[in-house]
Amino acid sequence: MTVHHDAVPDDDQAPAHEVTTAALLGYAAAAVGLVGWFFFGLLVQRQGFVDSVGESAGAGFALLLAVSVIGTVRRNGR
Repeated sequence: MTVHHDAVPDDDQAPAHEVTTAALLGYAAAAVGLVGWFFFGLLVQRQGFVDSVGESAGAGFALLLAVSVIGTVRRNGR
């Protein structure tokens, strides 16, 4: 039994999309914002470590959901 691994030649693969500088800056701003939100809850509101982590994680998941929905809408609009 022989297995052939040339189902898709290397020349026919779709080029990988590069991440734009604006997207990288947006990701960095979101990360800084989430860390800031964590420290705001921990130090200013004094709500405790676990609550601050949970609130920051929830905000992060909401951002990921928004990015996913926006990406789907943009991709289907083409």
